[in-house]
Amino acid sequence: MFNRITSFFTHIVNKYLPDPLVFAIILTLIVLVLSMLLQHSVVKVIEVWGDGFFNLLAFSMQMCLVVVTGYALASSPPVKNLLRNTAKKIKTPESAAYWVVFFGLIASMINWGFGLVVGALFAKEIARYLKNVDYPILIACAYIGFLSWGGGLSGSMPLLAATPNNPVEQSIGGIIPLKDTIFTAYNAFVCIGLLIVMPIVCKKMTPKIPTPINPELLREEPNFNINIDSNATFAQKLEESRILALTIVALGITWLILYVQKNGFNFTINTVNFIFIISGLLLHKTPMAYMRAIAHASRTTAGILIQFPFYASIALLMEKCGLGELITNFFIDISNAQSFALMTFFSSAFINFAVPSGGGHWVIQGPFVIEAAKSVGADLGKATMAIAYGEQWANMIQPFWALPALAIAGLGARAIMGYCMMALFISAPIFILGLILF
Repeated sequence: MFNRITSFFTHIVNKYLPDPLVFAIILTLIVLVLSMLLQHSVVKVIEVWGDGFFNLLAFSMQMCLVVVTGYALASSPPVKNLLRNTAKKIKTPESAAYWVVFFGLIASMINWGFGLVVGALFAKEIARYLKNVDYPILIACAYIGFLSWGGGLSGSMPLLAATPNNPVEQSIGGIIPLKDTIFTAYNAFVCIGLLIVMPIVCKKMTPKIPTPINPELLREEPNFNINIDSNATFAQKLEESRILALTIVALGITWLILYVQKNGFNFTINTVNFIFIISGLLLHKTPMAYMRAIAHASRTTAGILIQFPFYASIALLMEKCGLGELITNFFIDISNAQSFALMTFFSSAFINFAVPSGGGHWVIQGPFVIEAAKSVGADLGKATMAIAYGEQWANMIQPFWALPALAIAGLGARAIMGYCMMALFISAPIFILGLILF
């Protein structure tokens, strides 16, 4: 049954889902038209669109670093051997799908940037060694692992709500502590439910007949270390110096110790990228070996570089032209204290199509939702997590966050989104029950 339903979704996706760049352009045009219908002039709407185009430059750079530094780290001999040895222990395509999504869910709970990379790298390594495995389902499983990120230790919305001077602090007279969001019984129910259910679902979705895959996509990364002889120039010796690499590694470890002493293990995406860079230098051993690995990995960032500006413009249009507020208020108006979290969940999922960035999503929707939750007597922490759940749930049909995994895999969005649509429907009851039972 699972295979038939998944095949149906895959057929629909292959027929109707355009490339993610085209998807972003079409979404841009829709939001532009809707903004104009809200009685904003054409000139104003176009000005807002252009003003927002480069609002995510810093974030785009962060995501490019996630991909290239994670990929470079995985191409180092020690990590490559670890992934290879682990992959060789998996004997069937069904168990491969099971463990890729399981480890992806765990990794995303620890840190969403880490989760985006590690699942795809693990899936790619399995595909190199396991015969008759379906490569697209493995990459889909890696992305399905991203379902857990919003309720994990790096969930943007609960962390922002717990941070002083965040957008909702003034309206509620304080912050929303993590004990009311991440560290709650309902969030434990959702996280554990995903860990139990989704690996089984992915195991059942595994195709009996694998999709043919281009062997070039699974080609081993080259060895980036080179040996220099006694006739090497001074410059070449510096480039291949282990001492220089170890010096930077030592500085980096010292900074991390100081950071943890000051902030605890509250790692951000910048911290993760820093760890990836320092670890990559350590494991590649020399500056130029690491540089060659980064150059090899950088070819995977094209989709991120060109598509993120479109979503930055969409986010600003949603904020400045009132579309985000309108959508949120529609769901709020038909809810009460008991149904508020559930309505917020669906409104968040709807807005996620246009604003798939967690931080930007919170800026647009958070103030309206939290103010309304306060007025109807709903739980503020649960309202915050409802926004997070809706965002992470709707990611299964929004290809924005699939770009890093697809870049690593060398696949297009159509190869995996049919499986992700199945995951969307299966995971919905987990989120809904978590919000209404506790």
